[in-house]
Amino acid sequence: MAKVSLKKEIDVQPTTLSEVKVYARKIWLAGLGAYAKVGHEGSEYFQELIKAGQAVENKGKKVVTEQLEAANSQIDNVKSDVTSFKGKVEVQLDKVEKAFDTRVASALNRFGIASKHDVETLSAKLDGLTTLLERVARKH
Repeated sequence: MAKVSLKKEIDVQPTTLSEVKVYARKIWLAGLGAYAKVGHEGSEYFQELIKAGQAVENKGKKVVTEQLEAANSQIDNVKSDVTSFKGKVEVQLDKVEKAFDTRVASALNRFGIASKHDVETLSAKLDGLTTLLERVARKH
């Protein structure tokens, strides 16, 4: 009986081995076919990917440009508002400064201290008198 079972095992092995070889050959041929197909269709697919990438890039650039223009427009509006506000602040500061100067001059005048205008007027009169004295001195 041992011979029979051994014979059956020997008969089964060559069939399984040949099936494995056939299957391995099919896998090999499938790999070669895939390689050939990728080689032929792969370059076309690669070109399609490039076109799709360019389209996405162009859309992205367009969106970025639109957002940049919108941001620049908002910045220009803010600059305009700031400039307008700055002008208003400067006018108010000038008013405050003039009011301060007027009050200080009034306080100094109450204490008997001459104002800048008084000093300038007096200086002009002195210049006139000096000139007149120099003329009189030359005549003598």
